[in-house]
Amino acid sequence: MPRYDEFLYSLRAANPIETVIGSYVQLKRRGRNYVCSCPFHSEKTPSCTVFTDTQSFYCFGCGAGGDVITFVMKIENLVFSEAVKLLAQRAGLELPQNSPESSRLAALRTRIYEMNRLAANFFYTNLVSGRDKQGLQYFAQRRLSPQTIKKYGLGYASDSWDELCGYLKNHGYSDDEIVEAWLGGRSKKNGGIFDMFRKRVMFPIVDLRGNIIGFGGRVLDDSQPKYLNTGKTPVFDKGSNLFSMNFAKNAETKRLILCEGYMDVIAVNQAGFENVVATLGTAITPDQARLMSHYAEEIIIAYDSDGAGQKATQKAINHFNDVGLRTKIIHMEGAKDPDEYIKKFGANRFRMLLDESFDATDFMLDKCEDGLDLSSEAGRVELLKRASRVLAGIESPLEREVYISRTSKKCDIPVQVLKTHIDDMLRKSQNSGKKREWRNITANAAYVRDDINPEAQKFRKQARAEENIIYYLMKRPEECEKIAEEAPPEIFVTSFNKKIYTAMLEKMKSSTKFSISMLADEFSSDEMGRISGIEAKNRDFDINREVFDDCVGVLKKASADSRSADGEITNDDLLELFKSKK
Repeated sequence: MPRYDEFLYSLRAANPIETVIGSYVQLKRRGRNYVCSCPFHSEKTPSCTVFTDTQSFYCFGCGAGGDVITFVMKIENLVFSEAVKLLAQRAGLELPQNSPESSRLAALRTRIYEMNRLAANFFYTNLVSGRDKQGLQYFAQRRLSPQTIKKYGLGYASDSWDELCGYLKNHGYSDDEIVEAWLGGRSKKNGGIFDMFRKRVMFPIVDLRGNIIGFGGRVLDDSQPKYLNTGKTPVFDKGSNLFSMNFAKNAETKRLILCEGYMDVIAVNQAGFENVVATLGTAITPDQARLMSHYAEEIIIAYDSDGAGQKATQKAINHFNDVGLRTKIIHMEGAKDPDEYIKKFGANRFRMLLDESFDATDFMLDKCEDGLDLSSEAGRVELLKRASRVLAGIESPLEREVYISRTSKKCDIPVQVLKTHIDDMLRKSQNSGKKREWRNITANAAYVRDDINPEAQKFRKQARAEENIIYYLMKRPEECEKIAEEAPPEIFVTSFNKKIYTAMLEKMKSSTKFSISMLADEFSSDEMGRISGIEAKNRDFDINREVFDDCVGVLKKASADSRSADGEITNDDLLELFKSKK
């Protein structure tokens, strides 16, 4: 076994997948394996399984899967070498000198982190000692202390065409790197580069490991856009990160406060509340809700009291419900946002406001009344329709009963009538959910819009045969040479399955301890999910020698026909095949 493969083997052994995944989500034992709600998509019924025997995981709902390295890559948004480094530090292992850390993407990400750190220092220096004092005056007017400015690394981008770009180039960064980091843009006229952020106060965005991954910039006048955020880069996606989460994750509470903007967060933090975050210029996303669920059990939404803020609150509640978070709302009177409230009434009143926050269900039920004439029958009927959808979404039966009773009184309808109606809605929803879950589990046979293996849609029968051969090889690595002789990679029809099969054969020939984990450095996290799916979905079937021979025959026939075959093989056909061969 090559030295680096030996290191990866030791790394995975030192980081049991159930222990690592269990540090992010709650695992429940099921036989010798574990199940959990998938951390990569929103669901109420756990569909993710952690297999202890193969040290892998697979979600039958969204298709995410792989080994412990793949899991860390996906949940921490890292490339392979970064995930290896993180797990090595976790286990106290030393990285070997010849590890493939110099891949282009890993090197570029490192360069972008370095550029962002330099840019943050540049903006901070401009703010505190630059000639243009507008940024400092702005923060002074917002009553931020020097300690808070330093804590958040706030800065100022002067009204210059290319001052930052020149600074970065002097530190050895190329035009292409500066543009890829979204710190510079390229001129259409002469191809030169210019500063993306000009005449704005700057807010560095920091990830959970302390890396500066991007910036938010706010204008000091009425020009548009008011806020400009870093676009998508190899290290930054605004829909997957949260402002100030690097501080909030260390708070000694299972409660997070969600604000609407950077200044609200900073003001609340300065007032003594470390557990406060904000989205990055967009409405909250499912990814952000799942991130918050890793660190909190309760969310208090402190959005602005205007119409837009209230609308955003309703969307946020839905996302938090999907990931099982309790949600509360604060009602601010006499101020439009937390920043203004704290300035007017102080930190203690704001703390009382948090403690007196009311349940999200109350908020949603109150919103059901908007625009309705409850003195009319039509108004009450429409209220019942709207309220029923809210009531059916309450997870706790006891809590649901309380709200059903309250709503029945408001609408002047017998409690039992409303309860029966809600029970019917829940039953239909549950049946629909089970059907949808089963469709997800069996969807691999359909190959609809397969972005990972697009050829499978055209060659469905052959793709299924290829997966069977791959699984047969997985279970018999000691027979790899014989299997390769009888089923050479050349007979494979789809490029992706051929790539998997070839990589497996190469690994098996050089190692006596093969596992699908050994493929993680050659395949993306999404591709590893597909490979794990082949293993996970075939566990209940015995793909024996006769089935293997039949699958080889399918591929050889396709090869002889110059890939002209387009027949289909359904799940029912496969089940009959397995039964006949047992």
